[in-house]
Amino acid sequence: MTPLRVLAGDIGGTKTLLQLAEFEPGGTRPQRVLHAARYDSAAYPELAPLLDDFLHGITQPLHGACLAVAGPVQGDATHQFTRLTNLPWQLDSQRLAADLGLPAVRLINDFQAVGYGIEALHAAELSPLHAGTAQAHAPRVVLGAGTGLGVALLMPCHDRYEVFPTEAGHMDFAAADGLQDDLLAFLRREYGHVSWERLVSGPGLIALYRYLLARDGAADHAALLQATDAAAAIAAAPDMHARAAVDLFVRLYGAFAGNLALTCLARGGVYLAGGIATKILPHLQQGGFAHSYCDKGRMRAVVENIPVHVVTNAQVGLLGALLAAARLAMQDSTFTIQH
Repeated sequence: MTPLRVLAGDIGGTKTLLQLAEFEPGGTRPQRVLHAARYDSAAYPELAPLLDDFLHGITQPLHGACLAVAGPVQGDATHQFTRLTNLPWQLDSQRLAADLGLPAVRLINDFQAVGYGIEALHAAELSPLHAGTAQAHAPRVVLGAGTGLGVALLMPCHDRYEVFPTEAGHMDFAAADGLQDDLLAFLRREYGHVSWERLVSGPGLIALYRYLLARDGAADHAALLQATDAAAAIAAAPDMHARAAVDLFVRLYGAFAGNLALTCLARGGVYLAGGIATKILPHLQQGGFAHSYCDKGRMRAVVENIPVHVVTNAQVGLLGALLAAARLAMQDSTFTIQH
């Protein structure tokens, strides 16, 4: 059977990751990666010359391509377009398809790509965080704290999952106790509207640390805020306020994950992706996350039975884009599978 040869990319304002791989039709992971490279995105005026560099010398035809981008994607199933948030690149799926000699190219949000990648993960690429019993062909949800707070819903569709991106990270933050009431008032004075992303993200961890310093009148201990990566510095610091900020972050992460589990009754499982979860995994495993995750009053029994996993494969988004590209190739009526 002729393999599907597909191109996938994870395109961000800082870096662009590209892979060319072969898929067995119907498979969820590539049989082999033919070529992979990382580029400094800002070194190129647009995406086309970067793709030319990557594909230089490759003569075998492509059957499909999917590019995951850091930013909102507009359009419909036949035509997508986007402007990257941190680069002056404007991408158009139909123009890219013409450049690559393909009937279609798919553009998807980078967190939507993470959602597709969940289906392709091996058990060894997941770290259990809360025990439960996952149901087959049931909804799933993936969330990830990073620069922002990404959320995608995974809904069963025939023999696989379809992924729906959301902006759930911008839902109103709901305080669960007196400390969080005070935290909400502190952040409301600064932001007005306070979303979950204001707390459960890299900048959110910094905000929690600032709040605790202000609460205790400890502004003279704010040296960590001057670090190049203040969130990472806070997560690694042994001082009292940094540890308290991480503990509070973990509890809030768990509370939000539990909210999402109830929102779509994610009996297929809840998945935490993104770099922060892997970096603070020992903190997540200490119990604060699970306590807040399950603390849902009359719905506790429902959430308790929904498992939570941390995704440890750092390239899950690229893996998802490869899978989406392979499925796009399978839908292309001009590509005939050879037996």
